[in-house]
Amino acid sequence: MKNILKNIRLAVAGLALVVAAGACSDLLDQRPQGEWTIDDVEGGAYFSQVMALYSMARNYNITAGIPAFAFHYYRSEDSRKGSVKTDGAEHTPMWDGYQYTAGNGLLNPYWSTNYEIINAANTIIAQADKAQSGGAQLNEAEMQCIMEARFFRAWCFFNLVRAFGEVPLVNFAIENSEQANIPKSPVDAIYKQIDEDLSAAEGLPLSWESRFIGRLTSGAARALHAKSYAQRRMWPQMYQCAKQVIDSKRYDLKTPFEKIFREEGENSSESVWELQCTATTAEPSTDKLGSQFCQVQGCRGAGSSDLGWGWHMATMELFKAFEAGDPRRDETLLYFSTPTKPWPDYAPADGNRPFNEKLVAQDGLDGVFFNKKAYCSPRLREFYGNRNGFWYNIRMIRYSDVVLMAAEAACEMGGGTYTREALDLLESVRKRARGSRTDVLPKVTTTDQAELRKAIHHERHVELALEFDRFYDLVRWNEAVEVLGPQGYQDKNKYLPLPQTQIDASNGVLVQNPDYVG
Repeated sequence: MKNILKNIRLAVAGLALVVAAGACSDLLDQRPQGEWTIDDVEGGAYFSQVMALYSMARNYNITAGIPAFAFHYYRSEDSRKGSVKTDGAEHTPMWDGYQYTAGNGLLNPYWSTNYEIINAANTIIAQADKAQSGGAQLNEAEMQCIMEARFFRAWCFFNLVRAFGEVPLVNFAIENSEQANIPKSPVDAIYKQIDEDLSAAEGLPLSWESRFIGRLTSGAARALHAKSYAQRRMWPQMYQCAKQVIDSKRYDLKTPFEKIFREEGENSSESVWELQCTATTAEPSTDKLGSQFCQVQGCRGAGSSDLGWGWHMATMELFKAFEAGDPRRDETLLYFSTPTKPWPDYAPADGNRPFNEKLVAQDGLDGVFFNKKAYCSPRLREFYGNRNGFWYNIRMIRYSDVVLMAAEAACEMGGGTYTREALDLLESVRKRARGSRTDVLPKVTTTDQAELRKAIHHERHVELALEFDRFYDLVRWNEAVEVLGPQGYQDKNKYLPLPQTQIDASNGVLVQNPDYVG
């Protein structure tokens, strides 16, 4: 136990819940403050293992880098691979054109990293089960650690089942590689495990004291559960989970939209689940403390405009999706000029707010806009001596997402009371987006179910643009063929082929998805 406790600070640094002891500048006042010590540790042996799960969740392959972006972003109409067209050109036909191939190099990292987290969570859960079977009584803090492990297992299985459909249900601790070589399980069986894990995780606290900032809560578990029900079109269950989050009064829409994705908006009342990232002046760009989320998406330019690699760029289709005057457009799209193209006339004349930067990107980019929801502060760039934003927190689930899930479920259940509630919930999101303006985003008043459904779908599109779920929303709404068909999408593209690497390694145990055989 003492050896684990001596090493706990390294594990917590992986979670990025610490800041540099010497960082006294007001530049960092918005960061979680204070350092962890052995006296802070609660949860015994499980704590350090659970903290490692948070670090793994920031991983390049499933959240913060190119494989993650391919799975969650590129396949929608809003996004392109980005960067210059020759950079990663081998990925464009598959992820932007739905020409799926099992040998694509981005499949296996996403698959493997999700299963690495699942296995780490399984180990924690198995240890606890063994201890209890031996007569040990887990204290409250230890039980909370187990709930967190179950959340992460559910999240990873949700990632996998949405992406691939049937996958192996590895819900036990692996002691040797042969144990992991099992056949795929039906989609329903995967969701059954997700339901069980998230139901357990809903026992987490509603909130934590400030020294535990960023830890999972019952709200995060219920919000993720609502997402899983949404994917299955289970409207009453989706409604119940989303409403429980709303009725907790733990979250609200008071954070102005233009502040949500700035460093000052981190861990606001909008945040249901937010991955904590930080940096130090000594280590400004390490994924031990932060992530590459901003670096991979940052403006691909030169000099002060060199903010990153320029992957995941937005399209003109997304620009056009916003209603006239919607303030969210300029807080979602990051504008730029190039050596051969002037500053666009549709962008704010003084530059990207609130920093008034006129970024200059390279020519020949595979996209029209960068993602402003991954745009770090120039002040902090100067402080750290680094422009890649490793300190920038990743917003995983926002409260407006939950509100719109509740609105959608209420609309689908229909009837006078539910319809009125759906309208009120929809209006709460539009009101926040509207801000002080009265001439934009008129209140939606229709009680026709089809029209209201369309309005809610639109609101999710623009409110959550360039976040994690647009492609999966189109699939679950049965709108993917209509919207993405011109780019080559077919019904079979709902699921990706399993990585050929995994098929080959299984020696015939793992069978390819039928649409991609031969």
